[in-house]
Amino acid sequence: MFSTILLHKRKVVLLSVILLSCVLVTAWVGDAKYWHEIDWVDVIGEGGSACAMAIWIVFILGSRPKGRVTDLLTLGLGAMMVAFWQDALDEFIRIPAEQWWEQWFESVAMPVGISILTYGLYHWYQEQLVVNDILKKREQFFREHLWLDNITHVNRVDSLNQQLQRIGHEHGESELSLIMMDVDKFSMFNRIHGKQEGDRFLFQLAEFLQLNMRDNDLLIRYAADRFIIILPHTDYMSALSMAYEIQDAIAHFYYRLKKTGHSYVPSVSLGIATRKGDEVSNLVESANQELSLAKQKRKVA
Repeated sequence: MFSTILLHKRKVVLLSVILLSCVLVTAWVGDAKYWHEIDWVDVIGEGGSACAMAIWIVFILGSRPKGRVTDLLTLGLGAMMVAFWQDALDEFIRIPAEQWWEQWFESVAMPVGISILTYGLYHWYQEQLVVNDILKKREQFFREHLWLDNITHVNRVDSLNQQLQRIGHEHGESELSLIMMDVDKFSMFNRIHGKQEGDRFLFQLAEFLQLNMRDNDLLIRYAADRFIIILPHTDYMSALSMAYEIQDAIAHFYYRLKKTGHSYVPSVSLGIATRKGDEVSNLVESANQELSLAKQKRKVA
């Protein structure tokens, strides 16, 4: 987050200078109010609104790269924050009536900020349509960031039951299959090359798997080096055919080690299960048993 904010340090400096200038100019032209004159309800409302918008700006700058949408959202919220900030200062400092600029400043900054923010949100909406299209295969029209795995950026095992129930409900009585995949001898790979290289390998493997899946299939990281692919509208023979295709594709996946640049070609073991009737809870257990049998036959760890 902080590394991303550093990309926008000019915006942060500019907003800080404007806020500080408001304090200095207001204190210079006005007089401090007595304690009993301060309306604390307005202080909490206006000051709290300014603080909330400052937090929103931090979230935006801490999560977005440079670009037009980021500039518009920051500029719009910044103008609104300055208007609330000046309103809050008025509760502590009395501004003489001849200082017409102060009322004008408050009245103009707010509608201008709202207009810019609205325009920025429109472009953010257009941006989200593009992002949704990119993430469609990963999310399957259901977004929950708490379910995403930090290493592979696909769904974590926490979401497995919910996703199975959701997909099973959406697709009714149609056949539903599941492929469980385990990377052979991954623990040895980790010992030789280190956990960081292992995490990098898993990320690239997940990306590769996404390319070899259908649009309505869903990939989930089940354990360290074990993945599950949920296949809606797929009978056992079709799932078996897809499993062989994925296994063959991975046999041609050349992972480049970061330190040496040498290639590493993994192999995987697969287990397949297909839903019978409405039940989906035993799919994972069935696939896990099939995977164990496959690994025993191949005698891999």
